[in-house]
Amino acid sequence: MSVARRLVLASASPARLALLRQAGLAPDVVVSDVDESVVRAPRVAERVALLAAAKAGAVARRETDALVVGADSLLEFRGQAMGKPADAAEARERWRRMAGRSGVLHTGQALFDVHDGSVASRDVVVTSTVVHFASPSAAEVDAYVATGEPLAVAGAFTLDGLGAPFVRRVEGDPASVVGLSLAALREQLGRRGLAVTDLWRR
Repeated sequence: MSVARRLVLASASPARLALLRQAGLAPDVVVSDVDESVVRAPRVAERVALLAAAKAGAVARRETDALVVGADSLLEFRGQAMGKPADAAEARERWRRMAGRSGVLHTGQALFDVHDGSVASRDVVVTSTVVHFASPSAAEVDAYVATGEPLAVAGAFTLDGLGAPFVRRVEGDPASVVGLSLAALREQLGRRGLAVTDLWRR
């Protein structure tokens, strides 16, 4: 029988925590202190990979024996990276531009395996999913922005909350749009000789 490993989520995102819990996992949450503003890369996909690795690495340095998962998401829309909107006006403007169009949601996730206080392995992947937006009315956008939800998420939208009706469809992994690819995590664990079922809470 496999020895249970401690799983640590290096993120304050309630959506990522909910995804892991729904998949039968019970991670401890340890938020990293990474300054995201200093991380730069020529491409959006590269930036989310660097951010995910930085977050996982920052938390891994505090651990003795754990599997640490770090993640970061950005929407790429017409070549521009979109994180969380700065304010309500920016969120409304984004929806004015995105309505009826599509963007690519990039989610980077890093799995750091820590043994005896040292990182034994680092595995970083990026999952990219095309998101096709609906065309909500101005009144719908105003109501949505007033809830505060779009101010807390990359791209100013969600699939697992009030923003779901404003997304027509996705091409790719819906979970990665929420914040973490469970399919990719399973593969990352597999490369460490672990099954995701080994981490199910008993």
